[in-house]
Amino acid sequence: MSIANAGRVLFGRTPKLTRNLAQISSLKFYSSQMPKYEFVKTEKVGENQNIAVITLDRMKGLNLLNNTVINEVNDAVFKFDKDDSVSVLILTGSEKAFAAGADVKDMQVMDYSQAVKEEFLESWTAISKTRKPLIGAVNGYALGGGCELALMCDIIYAGEKAQFAQPEITIGTMPGAGGTQRLTRNMGLSKAMEMVLTGNYMNAVEAEKAGLVSKIFPPDQLLAETIKLAEKIASHSPLIISMAKKSVHIAYETTLKQGLQFERTSFYGTFATADRKEGMTAFVEKRAPKYINE
Repeated sequence: MSIANAGRVLFGRTPKLTRNLAQISSLKFYSSQMPKYEFVKTEKVGENQNIAVITLDRMKGLNLLNNTVINEVNDAVFKFDKDDSVSVLILTGSEKAFAAGADVKDMQVMDYSQAVKEEFLESWTAISKTRKPLIGAVNGYALGGGCELALMCDIIYAGEKAQFAQPEITIGTMPGAGGTQRLTRNMGLSKAMEMVLTGNYMNAVEAEKAGLVSKIFPPDQLLAETIKLAEKIASHSPLIISMAKKSVHIAYETTLKQGLQFERTSFYGTFATADRKEGMTAFVEKRAPKYINE
């Protein structure tokens, strides 16, 4: 697990930090056949080497986001999404910052017509369209675009020192990559409105209580615990996992009536799969199922 440690945090100053590497001796790591990115590291981990870890590693700004960083994240995510040897994806950063937001210097010189013509931030939400489960492992700062990036993950595990915020209001703008929408759906109107209108930070305990994150761990245990979760998910049928994920997102995005209809249709659809038959047969025979993703 690489720990990016130098630079400044968006909307605030931080002392100069040193780079460290945290070793997780109980996990199996190996290099995957992926492009060599400038700001992103990739690896496959786990007992079956079927968990993809994508680590933001922009050293000079606590993982400040720009189009280059996002394009690299998108490329890595969608390559793993198409890789049949991968069942679950994890997106993480360093112990100091998951991502400290968009680089203000890039935005400072932009005007309205440029933003419209370039469809600024359009590609920043692409990872929300993955078929496979995407888990965010958030340590340190998840601010602005970093918070929005975490919100695009299907599940968020957080380190005890994680800090979430949408501080765009403090520099004369507002969230533009889903912050006002996903926060409201995750936490409700009042909490989301408070975060967006004040720019206040929310710590990990508050985020868990608000439903923003699932669980909290010590920073040095976060990735290992996230991998455990990923391996638990990966033990099930990849085909059925993708169907169930889509059904949950339909609940998140549509009405109850539409969601129930989609869920029932998807449930019926599982009866046309070999994995549904294998799962139920294995249960009756009291043995572990052997899924074939069909």
